[in-house]
Amino acid sequence: MYLFIFSMLLVLFQYVNSKRIFEDLNSKLNNNKEQIEAYKDSIAVLQDDNLKLSHFNLDRNEDAMSYFEAKGYAVSELIPFIKDELYKLNEVKGDHPIVPYAASSGRKILINTVKLLNHKWIIADFSDGEYWGEIFLTYEIIESKELKFRLVESFLYPLY
Repeated sequence: MYLFIFSMLLVLFQYVNSKRIFEDLNSKLNNNKEQIEAYKDSIAVLQDDNLKLSHFNLDRNEDAMSYFEAKGYAVSELIPFIKDELYKLNEVKGDHPIVPYAASSGRKILINTVKLLNHKWIIADFSDGEYWGEIFLTYEIIESKELKFRLVESFLYPLY
C-alpha cells in the first residue's frame, strides 16, 4: 500500500514538473518567434535604408560602370585608382591643390573620405584637425590613365 502511494506521488510529481517545464519551453519558444519576426522586420527596414543610401554610388550604378567598361577600363581596378590619385594630392607640399581653403597655422589640410557618385562626380570631406568641410569635384580620365580633377563646389563648416 505504501509503495503504491509513493509511486502515485512520484508519478504526480513528475507529471506536474514536466507540465511546468513544457509550458515554460513553449512560452520561450513563442517569445523567440516574436523576436525573430521583429528582427526580420528590422532587417527589411535596414536593407531598404541601405539601398536608398547606396543609390548614388559608383559601385551600384550600372550606367556609370558601363561607361567605363565601354572605354576599356576595369571598374574594380579603376575605383581604387581614382581614390588613390585623389589621396596623393594630400602629399603635395604647401597648400592643397584642390581644397580652396588655407589650413590653420602649423597644420595641413587633408582629404579624409572620398565617395565616387558616378562616372563624373566625386564628393569628399577634408580637415586640418580644427577646420573641416566638404568638396564636390568632377573628374575626367585622360588617355594615359591620368586624372583631371575640377572643383565645382566647396564649403567650410563654421567653428562653434
